[in-house]
Amino acid sequence: MNTNRRMAGALIAGAALSASTTTANAAGGDKVVYHIDNTANQATKGLRNIRNHLDVAPDTKIIVVTHAEGIDFLMEGAKDAKNPDIEYASLVSALVARGVAFEICEITLKNRGIAKDRFVLDAQFTPSGVVRVARLQQREGFAYLKP
Repeated sequence: MNTNRRMAGALIAGAALSASTTTANAAGGDKVVYHIDNTANQATKGLRNIRNHLDVAPDTKIIVVTHAEGIDFLMEGAKDAKNPDIEYASLVSALVARGVAFEICEITLKNRGIAKDRFVLDAQFTPSGVVRVARLQQREGFAYLKP
């Protein structure tokens, strides 16, 4: 008898989870923040992951938040150091056309002495990258991914 109750409870919980997931997807899909803080190790992989993510789940809202050395791939003329044939601006533009937002930490700009006009036009700015990531997760229900 106890086993039957546990099984019934598990089935009800599973149905509730499935219904809430379906409701979330019907309301516009998943929400994901990609966090990049190191261009050399994360940019190319992250952009590929985002493209693949959208290929499978095109209604996903994606925001890429960058800070520290992670902002470098968003600079005009930036290329992948390991594969100089890869110019980041065209990859970023293609993802922006699919609804992805790219945000740069203004604290990083100040600390590194970099002007906003050195970045691709598709980039946006946020006062603090780490605060933005935390708020997207806590207040807006974004899942967190770090390539």
